[in-house]
Amino acid sequence: MANPKFYLYARKSTDDEDHQVMSIEAQLFELREYAKRESLEIIEEITENKTAKKPGRKKFAAMIDEIEELDGVGILAWHPDRLARNSIDGGRIIYLVDTGKIKALSFPTFWFEPTPQGKFMLSIAFGQSKYYVDNLSENVKRGLREKLRRNIFPGLAPLGYINELREHTIEPDKRTFNKVKNALEAFATGKYTLPSLQTKIAADDLTGLHGRPLQISTIQRILANPFYYGMFMYRGELYQGTHKPMISKKLFDRIQQISHDHAKPRKNKDLKNILFRNFAVCGECGYSITVERHIKKSGLKFIYYRCTKKSKTQKCSQHS
Repeated sequence: MANPKFYLYARKSTDDEDHQVMSIEAQLFELREYAKRESLEIIEEITENKTAKKPGRKKFAAMIDEIEELDGVGILAWHPDRLARNSIDGGRIIYLVDTGKIKALSFPTFWFEPTPQGKFMLSIAFGQSKYYVDNLSENVKRGLREKLRRNIFPGLAPLGYINELREHTIEPDKRTFNKVKNALEAFATGKYTLPSLQTKIAADDLTGLHGRPLQISTIQRILANPFYYGMFMYRGELYQGTHKPMISKKLFDRIQQISHDHAKPRKNKDLKNILFRNFAVCGECGYSITVERHIKKSGLKFIYYRCTKKSKTQKCSQHS
């Protein structure tokens, strides 16, 4: 029987905890050299930046679908864990080996032959990969639970603080702590809107990640973050933190009240109950008629109706 043709598959997850796994470029170089040494004919090279912890890799699924339509091909990968780290994908590969759709699996770092012993060893390799992922996930969860028990925020410290990796604590950032505090105290005076606070923050040279200016949405999150008065929110629950508070709870509540007041829609009481308001439209262009109240020097009040002229394509000759 002729030797099968091979799909070359290289994968590296962007969130892969196993930092020893080679980059895709390194895998491609090694696999191409291995294919030359072993005289393997490559019909297609497939690369993917996607975790194999769970099913859902589009390129991998497309490759498997193609294999099911062909008459016996092979797969070349660096290691079995590049193909699967979950039971569904691993089981699917073993089944295709059983049915003869996959004639050969070749790995520079792992021995495999389509024999009962080879398939047994392959299933163990897939099982070990899944065990590694499951165990690592459980260790991460246990670490998060331990941090919560110690009242330490289990995440990336917000602006003004840094994660102290040696002690696994969160400490004030000497570069930004006072700048964030000044911004919070300034907003609490009630003299700043969000745009004017953004201007002040930029003038104080307070920036976000990679030196980028803080956007309004980011500033809103800072103003509403209980972390700055000593608490922290995690999965919908509020916890007491052990980190150094930046402001008092009283000042934080003052900031929330001002933010709430700024968010209220402003109503023009003078135009309330004006006849035809929000009803009449322009007879020429069809856009709405707006209402304006003017007070003359004599004290007389006049109400004017005019077209809003919102159309960008149709000119309206009515007076503004």
